[in-house]
Amino acid sequence: MKGRRMHRREWTGALAALAVGLAMPVAAQDAAPADPVVSPPQAVLADGIPPIAQSLVADTRPYLEYRTAGFVGWHPLDRSMLVTTRFANVAQLHRVAAPGSARRQITFEEEPIFSGSWSPDGQVLLLEKDAGGNEVAQIYALESGRLTLLTDGKSRHALGPFSDDGKLVAYGSNMRTGVYNDIYIMDPRVPGSARMVLSTDSGGWAAIDFAPNGRDLLVFNYISVTDSQLHIINVETGAIRQVTRDALPVAYGNLQFAPDGRLWVSSDKDSDVQRLGLLDTETGLFTPMIDGGRWDISSFDIAKDGKTIAYVVNEAGFSRLYLYDIASGAKRQVPGLPAGEIGSGMKFAPWGDLGFTVYSNQSPGDAYSLDPATLKVTRWTESETGGLDPAANVEPELVEIKSFDGEPISGLLYRPDPKRHPGKRPLIMSIHGGPEGQATAGFLGRSNYLINELGIALFYPNVRGSTGFGKRFVALDNGPFRRENSVKDIGALLDRLGKYPTLDAKRFGVTGGSYGGYMCYASAIRYGRRFNAASCIVAISNFVTFLENTEEYRRDLRRIEYGDERIPELRAKLEEISPLTKVDQLKIPLMVVTGANDPRVPASEADQIIDAVRSRGGTAWHLLARNEGHGFRRKENADYLFWATLAFWQQHLLGERPGAAD
Repeated sequence: MKGRRMHRREWTGALAALAVGLAMPVAAQDAAPADPVVSPPQAVLADGIPPIAQSLVADTRPYLEYRTAGFVGWHPLDRSMLVTTRFANVAQLHRVAAPGSARRQITFEEEPIFSGSWSPDGQVLLLEKDAGGNEVAQIYALESGRLTLLTDGKSRHALGPFSDDGKLVAYGSNMRTGVYNDIYIMDPRVPGSARMVLSTDSGGWAAIDFAPNGRDLLVFNYISVTDSQLHIINVETGAIRQVTRDALPVAYGNLQFAPDGRLWVSSDKDSDVQRLGLLDTETGLFTPMIDGGRWDISSFDIAKDGKTIAYVVNEAGFSRLYLYDIASGAKRQVPGLPAGEIGSGMKFAPWGDLGFTVYSNQSPGDAYSLDPATLKVTRWTESETGGLDPAANVEPELVEIKSFDGEPISGLLYRPDPKRHPGKRPLIMSIHGGPEGQATAGFLGRSNYLINELGIALFYPNVRGSTGFGKRFVALDNGPFRRENSVKDIGALLDRLGKYPTLDAKRFGVTGGSYGGYMCYASAIRYGRRFNAASCIVAISNFVTFLENTEEYRRDLRRIEYGDERIPELRAKLEEISPLTKVDQLKIPLMVVTGANDPRVPASEADQIIDAVRSRGGTAWHLLARNEGHGFRRKENADYLFWATLAFWQQHLLGERPGAAD
């Protein structure tokens, strides 16, 4: 979708640093006398965690010095590519003049910058920036290395599309109420020109795309992962009309006007999966034109001449890129790409090339272009991997089974090289967040150290409730009465993985972030005899307190997924299934990681479960970063998290002295 609250790659990228665990030190007396101890970053607090040995830091260093480069957009005049990459502590915007050219940094901020948008004439570059991970983003114009604030500096904003003539940009803001996302437009060249074109009463609204006439603005109301509504605003008169009036919930994902004014969308209307087609803006009738068989079409873009559509099919976490000729209906698959995931932000340049990002475990995220005429793929960036050969990293195996009730579920398994690591290997199961997320075949980064050097297998499950497998599957965990069925899926996967002759079922660990953190707690409680330890990150410990304390604009959106805690029957069930309620059953060591500024899962969710575990004599390591939110975005913090997590796994999974390198 063109308008955005926050791209999935951005916040899952922030969680990726945490995806296989985290932690930190307290006193140096237990460390080997000859081995110095690493101090935590200034903003990081640790509690109950042993010291981290310098030898571990030295051993892991190459795995921490990787970079990725994500395609952001094209400069319409000089044909340079805009990418986001990190050379210091946080990601910033860079320009790349030609394939293989140096990445020239153009933003130099203390906070990370994940995206930017050039006006169609190339004269204005807009971007978003928050503070400390609080997600209260402001919109800025960048010129000569300086940022000019275009919004109020205190409300939450979400940058939307430019009009085709570049005179207007649309965005969402909660400035009016402090809660709901109203829609505004402004001329970014004229300070004070912003005006509201739609007031709303929910948090799911976003500006998506301007029609070619520059007058009609498509806006989107996200109700749930399976239910969304489309409207068009006449920005000149303020008139708004609803485009979709579906009798049953329908999800509309990617949406874009073609140069001829027709609206292309991906939708699961009359289908279990997302198909790509035309939506009549007068009648709301959806006509499917392209389908991916049993798989979702996850993203697309339309060429500026209106002749070609590039689209991505998500096949169980692996991306396939295709081109569609609008006139003839002919399809061509693009060959020669790394086996992995294609990022959601691909864009056609005015001269016809397609820009996109590919993430693969044997190639870090890098920016590419495609010539649609010849299908020639060109790699624009070649990201550093700390001197390591990324081709030595293992590729995932797709594991497909039937769960306790016969429901098909799957996951991606990364197994160490048996020649280097013979015998049965320990395993860490890493559960994605969302819950409307998906484990995909991307780059594992730091986690490759676990596989390559420690010989630990990693498994990324897609239990019921995951996206990418159809709307029926994604709804199977909705509400409190079906929530624990997804936890039972973990048990079915444990049964299957425990039968692998190369895996040691007596040495399994579990981790997860955000909703995956709830799954981490719940799995550690239900399957405590089958897991040795659990590292749970920015995690929900009690659904009722989570719903009461998450940012107000998100509450109604999350109540649809989890259940409304204001209804007594649902509140009682939410309490019953919450890990905090069952903490007496938690018998394995726990590690808890959180960001002090997290607007989604407040730090209080971590505090209450740590207190409960420790008051009962249990083990709970705790790590808190005061300058982070829902995931760790700063390299210094993420590195320390990784070292401390290794100490946790060394002690509680491998049975070694914590914090010591092999």
